[in-house]
Amino acid sequence: MNYFDILFFIGRLLLGGYFIISGINHFTKLGMLEGYTQSKGVPMPKAAVIITGILLLLGGLGILLGVYVEWAILALVIFLVSVTFIMHAFWKVQEPNMRMSEMVHFMKNLALLGALLMLLSIPMWPYPLF
Repeated sequence: MNYFDILFFIGRLLLGGYFIISGINHFTKLGMLEGYTQSKGVPMPKAAVIITGILLLLGGLGILLGVYVEWAILALVIFLVSVTFIMHAFWKVQEPNMRMSEMVHFMKNLALLGALLMLLSIPMWPYPLF
């Protein structure tokens, strides 16, 4: 076990955990997120929240456990691309504070997307947990 493998493992736990918690929130806060999703004009908002919750859980678990990594990242990329441009379209928001908040979420999601794409360049993940 080397220093870089340990750092990678810790990063994997943090990143996977982040997406898992977000996915759990999609189910524990379904009503609230359904209303928010509906306010953004998404058709079938409840189904959208459930589907995106599943994508987050599967993607987060794949990263955390180090299994089916390409599929896990694909699930998260699908989530991030769709949600970032639909739910956080800051350029459509007029109110300055809300516009800034949406822009922060938009940029955060782009950074997460970049990190996920970089993970695809790692051919063999050390210490799979499954």
